[in-house]
Amino acid sequence: MFGEWRFTRRKVLDFFLGGGLLGMLASMAYPVLRYLMPAKAAAVSTGDVRAAGAAELKPNSAKIFRFGSEPAILVRTPSGEYRAFSAVCTHLSCTVQYRADLEHIWCACHNGHFDLYGRNIGGPPPRPLAAYPAAVRGKEIYVSRKA
Repeated sequence: MFGEWRFTRRKVLDFFLGGGLLGMLASMAYPVLRYLMPAKAAAVSTGDVRAAGAAELKPNSAKIFRFGSEPAILVRTPSGEYRAFSAVCTHLSCTVQYRADLEHIWCACHNGHFDLYGRNIGGPPPRPLAAYPAAVRGKEIYVSRKA
């Protein structure tokens, strides 16, 4: 019917070497494909996110918090106001931080500076930080995206 099929050492060796090579290629391709097609992160729509407790932040301090799929920064100004911004620098997407000694937001990657309104005041960042409304409700501070 199909002719006589014979096992030879060469055919068995080719089968196992081919299967091993195929397995190795698949194990190398999987991480590359996962990198090129990352999982969808849950984004915050217009809902509020609890950023901090009111007692957590003293005047002239800040806190980085998770805001959907990106970090955000909640700043309590020296006068006691709460302001929230994206914590992603507009230059090369590094995470910014608050410098209490300078009383403004600073990006350590390339020495970018932002004032307490999110406007870029020094360094290479081309645009201001995205600002988000912050509201105190009871003993909690909530941040939301603009509708």
